Amino acid sequence: MDRPKILIVDDDENIAELISLYLNKECFDTEIAGDGETALKMVESYDPDLILLDLMLPGMDGYEVCQKIRRTRQTPIIMLSAKGEVFDRVLGLKMGADDYIIKPFDSNEMVARVQAVLRRTQRVEEPVQAPASAPERKGEFVEYDQLIVNISNYTVTFKGKNVDMPPKELELLYFLASQPNMVFTREQLLNQLWGYDFMGDTRTVDVHIKRLREKLEGDFNWGIVTVWRVGYKFEVR
Repeated sequence: MDRPKILIVDDDENIAELISLYLNKECFDTEIAGDGETALKMVESYDPDLILLDLMLPGMDGYEVCQKIRRTRQTPIIMLSAKGEVFDRVLGLKMGADDYIIKPFDSNEMVARVQAVLRRTQRVEEPVQAPASAPERKGEFVEYDQLIVNISNYTVTFKGKNVDMPPKELELLYFLASQPNMVFTREQLLNQLWGYDFMGDTRTVDVHIKRLREKLEGDFNWGIVTVWRVGYKFEVR
């Protein structure tokens, strides 16, 4: 079985080499890029399964690199940064990052987060001949008018077409849609989907809800509804 490939993007060579060493010990294959331009080229040539992306890079910063990657790929991205402000973490998530680790970090935590994100984002090869209008209904999924969310193979079909969605967005959508009309607080959603040790705050949930609504626009008998001063629910009317 091929080893998962991790692209480490950090201009500090010592830190990058140390991260690579820890990951190699856990049977990951790694490559290192020292700047954003090199990273974008290596995303194409190396085709990583996950990207560890430092925020402070020479020239093109991590935010811009993340944005450019997200235009064409859904490769999981974990941002690394010495910045611990809520604004920075939320901005990183808005740009499309899947997780955020604050430097200095414990090596065991870093490896555990990489493993956790990869578990949620196992690549599934789609049959070439399978028409988008006839999604395969296998595994665990929920289905509503014009919407199928399959948590087994991490796919979303909306209006007969596959919708590219980062793992966390898909998990949030499935969690809400699998329990229609139930209200969840932001804290409950954070604990269920991000885990108790997540460094972010409740605005992380708001960012993901906003992105889901943008991708699932339309007038249907369902929708993600804000319950004022409480949280969110997947309302089925």
